[in-house]
Amino acid sequence: MAVQGGILFQEKVNRLLCKQHGKPILKAKKPLVLKDTVTSRKPKKGEATCITELSVMMACWKQNNFVDSLCSKEMGDFYSCVEKAQASMKNTVGESLPGGRLTPKQTTTLLKRYLTLRLEI
Repeated sequence: MAVQGGILFQEKVNRLLCKQHGKPILKAKKPLVLKDTVTSRKPKKGEATCITELSVMMACWKQNNFVDSLCSKEMGDFYSCVEKAQASMKNTVGESLPGGRLTPKQTTTLLKRYLTLRLEI
């Protein structure tokens, strides 16, 4: 029963789109053609890193009345964590987005290389 309803709906859409009755009833508001560019959006921020090291360092400061020399180990741990996070971010900047998706800049480069026809489908 559902298959027959789907067929009837498809026939109705075909009748609305066919040109034998004159002008088509359904009209596209914009041309059905791909643009040569993609809008570039800011990438989403990643997770916060080194939060535990930061909280340990601040707790140490609070216990020792904010004397840096008494919390040098915690400060060293925090700074080493920050360096590791920055190094990993530099390595992932040149790669594509997770899930095999291209960045907007890479997509625009490909679209400009292989221009689309300006004919409506």
